[in-house]
Amino acid sequence: MKNSIKAILITGIITTQSAYASPISGLFNTGEGIAINQQTDTHYVLTDENGVSIFGGFGEAAVGNGFPIGSGVWIQDSATSHWLTPTANRTEVFDLNSQGTYVWALSFDLTGSDPATASFSGRFSADNNAVALLNGNQIGFASDFSNWYDFSASSNLFVSGINKIEFVVTNLQFNGFNPTGLRVEFTNSNVSSVPLPGAAWLFLSSMFGFLAVKRKKQKL
Repeated sequence: MKNSIKAILITGIITTQSAYASPISGLFNTGEGIAINQQTDTHYVLTDENGVSIFGGFGEAAVGNGFPIGSGVWIQDSATSHWLTPTANRTEVFDLNSQGTYVWALSFDLTGSDPATASFSGRFSADNNAVALLNGNQIGFASDFSNWYDFSASSNLFVSGINKIEFVVTNLQFNGFNPTGLRVEFTNSNVSSVPLPGAAWLFLSSMFGFLAVKRKKQKL
């Protein structure tokens, strides 16, 4: 009987620790859920390097291949994610006289979750290049628009409440065809919604209550 109870307790604690682990809510791929070309993606806020809203504050999803997408220039389109561009015209020319900076920000809320258990990973690409930041800490760098580049974040970079991921895109100056865009895909994420010691304590409390009732019945 004692061995059985011990096995139940161990199994219960392990189950409790894993039962509350789930993907992080609010991590959207660029263009996620958009099936029609030139639709606004309101998940990613668009500003300049000073935090001033530009081009209406959001980008447009470039759905489907078509120059510069899938033509040996930008990475091909897919159902998983789409390129975001500042305007609905994916071939629009920018930054003829000096380089431009475009900050694409995605916020998510960890209220009620344990930030010490959070992590995510993904990949991104940008024209011309980009730095990925989580709460101001660099987590990745993309150096061109024809390849994917990895980014990831571990528990020490997350905070309680609102967290912000920023993709700071630099579009180099060029006096000619010079579009810009961003592509992001999250490949994995995880967070525990209940601190593990608290969850284990709740389980143990319920087990002790069950055993107390069982012993009382046996005495009767």
